[in-house]
Formats: sequence, structure tokens, C-alpha cells
Amino acid sequence: MKKTILTVEDGDGIRRLIRMTLEYMGFLVLEANGGEQGLEMAREHKPDLVLMDVRMPGVSGLTACEVMRADPQLRNVPVVMLSAADSEDDISAGLASGAKAYLVKPFQPVELIELVTRLIDEAAQPESASAGVVHR
Repeated sequence: MKKTILTVEDGDGIRRLIRMTLEYMGFLVLEANGGEQGLEMAREHKPDLVLMDVRMPGVSGLTACEVMRADPQLRNVPVVMLSAADSEDDISAGLASGAKAYLVKPFQPVELIELVTRLIDEAAQPESASAGVVHR
């Protein structure tokens, strides 16, 4: 069965790049253009992983991730924060919100594939509790 990735990103171009990259690798990709829509879609579809932009109008990625961590049905879904903000404070805030990883834009498609694949594999093994991963 195909693994489902939910991309929550307000930028059309980056959403398209992510979709094309992950669909090529055999993933089913769902797309939301903001945090509120992303939370609704996460509740409805229960994805295997969420890629979440940090800065979006309305509900930010940090807030959406915190809401997911508080939801019993979504708390174990791995979240990867996506952002061009690469300061230590930004990264710390992303990981503190409950994200499993923080991927700095721009990133290479191969980085995205490796990270998504690893986190989905780890999520299938409940005893694994890896520390947050940062890709710059």
C-alpha cells in the first residue's frame, strides 16, 4: 500500500516540486496551502508523514505541529518542518513544536526522499525515538 505524505505549504512552486519528487518515488501526496487546511486534511486522511512549512498565513507550521502533538489520533505522525529560516532559534522552535526533523530550503530532492523514507521507516517501529534531524 502506498504511503501518504501531506504537504502543508503556501508556496505553489515548492508544493509542486515536493509532489513531483515524492510521486516519482511512489508516494501518494496530498496538498494543503495553509496550516488550518493542513490540520483538517491530517485529521481526515491520517497521513504517514507531514511536511510542514513554518511560516504561513493564518495558522503557522509551529502551531499546527503543536496541535497535532496534542491530538491522540495524530500525535505519532512524523512532522518535518520546512523553512528558509536556518538560525539556531528557528530550528530549536521547530523541533520544540514536536517536529521530528527540520529541512532548510532550498533543499535537494534526494535529501527530501532520504529523510521522508527514513522517518516513515522509523515511525513503523514504535520503540525508535530518534532526536530531531536538521538538514541544511
